[in-house]
Amino acid sequence: MAPKIAIVYYSMYGHVKSLAHAEAEGIRSAGGDVDIYCVEETLSPEVLAKMHAPPTDSSVTVLSNPSVLEQYDGFLFGIPTRYGSFPAQWRTFWDRTGKQWTAGAYWGKLAGVFVSVATQGGGQGETALATMSTLTHHGIIYVPLGYKPVAPLLNDNSEVRGGTPWGAGTFANDDGSRMPSEKELEIARAQGKAFAETLTKFGF
Repeated sequence: MAPKIAIVYYSMYGHVKSLAHAEAEGIRSAGGDVDIYCVEETLSPEVLAKMHAPPTDSSVTVLSNPSVLEQYDGFLFGIPTRYGSFPAQWRTFWDRTGKQWTAGAYWGKLAGVFVSVATQGGGQGETALATMSTLTHHGIIYVPLGYKPVAPLLNDNSEVRGGTPWGAGTFANDDGSRMPSEKELEIARAQGKAFAETLTKFGF
């Protein structure tokens, strides 16, 4: 049976959303089943307007109930960094998972991460590392991207490029003007494919 994977992300300006859909392409290419969710927005419409945020994509299901994730074998979490860690929208979601933590509902499931940062020093690896405490408390097994699926891309320094052995990534610029490049999307597709293959290897 094909592994069942949930991609869950937060994306104010669309950078992480683009990576999420590329990750889904990779999962499907490996025969995995995938659903895409976004976490709830915590900012008011007035604040979002002042930040020039585009309208929310109504085609993506908002994940308001953490119990929805209990049906999946694994997760890929899309995280735009805030000072090298989760943004408030993600933290609000995790703060609702006390029931799952108490019951061990996520224990033994697999997860990977992909990120968006503003600049090359914005903390791609640090953001992924900051997720480890949350994953550990839930007993979720972290699956890094590593180098094997994407070594030529990660070793290519001919252009500015997000993505690390921790997972796919993109640079957005401090004003959000830079969208994911084709190489960054290729890394995301490769991560989705490798993640689905890993779940299959583990018998999910």
